[in-house]
Amino acid sequence: MSIVEAFILGIVQGLTEFLPVSSSGHIELGKAMLKIQTTDNLLFSIVVHGATALSTTIIFRKDILEIFKGLLQFRNNESFHYAMKIIVSMIPVGIVGVFFEDKIESLFTGNVLLVGIMLIVTGILLTITYYLKNTEKDVSYGRALMIGLAQAVAILPGISRSGATISTALILRVDKEKATRFSFIMVLLPIIGATLLKVKDYFEAPSITGGISTGALVLGFLAAFISGLAACAWMIKIVKRGKLIYFAYYCFLIGLISIVTNFI
Repeated sequence: MSIVEAFILGIVQGLTEFLPVSSSGHIELGKAMLKIQTTDNLLFSIVVHGATALSTTIIFRKDILEIFKGLLQFRNNESFHYAMKIIVSMIPVGIVGVFFEDKIESLFTGNVLLVGIMLIVTGILLTITYYLKNTEKDVSYGRALMIGLAQAVAILPGISRSGATISTALILRVDKEKATRFSFIMVLLPIIGATLLKVKDYFEAPSITGGISTGALVLGFLAAFISGLAACAWMIKIVKRGKLIYFAYYCFLIGLISIVTNFI
């Protein structure tokens, strides 16, 4: 992977991580279009996901600080329970990551057909939310677990993490703003944990980069971080205004193009 390719894919990651169009799916499509050959695509994906996690931390820094305060105080207050709900939401993706890591890695091989089908699934989820009326329900422990299950499914390239988790929350009648906030914050620890594990693997076996230079990884990280800041702020406004249906149209279009392209 060249520095230019890393820069392009970093921007794609940053823009699509928060928009409900599947960053992993677009990364795979980008690799297929650029004909990038690498033995460990997941490493680059983890690096740029780490960049967008950092941008999330900056956008929601006040919320995250309150959550940590509540968790460390061990008091029966709202911040403590919110932190515990975040932990509950991480259980499904943690189980999938620990027991199915090899199978997950095998999905990130430029499978355009799989990405196309999953993008259509994402479009269907977003379309469903368009017909739902907004309610003011909070994220309960049960809802947190269900949203966490959606995040685990979103590991599949083409299933948007933000699209799946926010749509699931809205289907469960969670308030739009609360659904968006929970969706973005809940992904931080799983991504940071996965990034740290990959960093550990890298220092133990530098060949894991599969031909990706350190410079390409750094540039991809920076591109994803900067574009992620802009996309995160934009996505918050989009959900509040109920404009997710436009992204459903986009997912249907790109999904169909991907499927047709696969058979040409």
